[in-house]
Amino acid sequence: MVVLRREIGDVLRGARQGQGRTLREVSSAARVSLGYLSEVERGQKEASSELLSSICSALNIPLAVVLREVSDRVAIAEGVAIPDTIPPDFVYQVGRDRDEDLAAV
Repeated sequence: MVVLRREIGDVLRGARQGQGRTLREVSSAARVSLGYLSEVERGQKEASSELLSSICSALNIPLAVVLREVSDRVAIAEGVAIPDTIPPDFVYQVGRDRDEDLAAV
């Protein structure tokens, strides 16, 4: 059985680690306790939409991209084929904007 909070946590952790950032850095930027963010990443706590939005902002990743990745993971686990509807240039632009923002820091 797919547990949505675990998939969300895995995607958030992957994004954070992919940026080479610590829990402390992201929790501070998101204004959430380090312990709570850790529990969200481990799938032990359900994050509210407001908290998810704050974490995504801290990671400089659109919430829609996180939710899409979670949706794709759930579809794979359920054996459902979902056509890709996000234009490749949008995905490219989101990644490029994030890289430019990180370079400015």
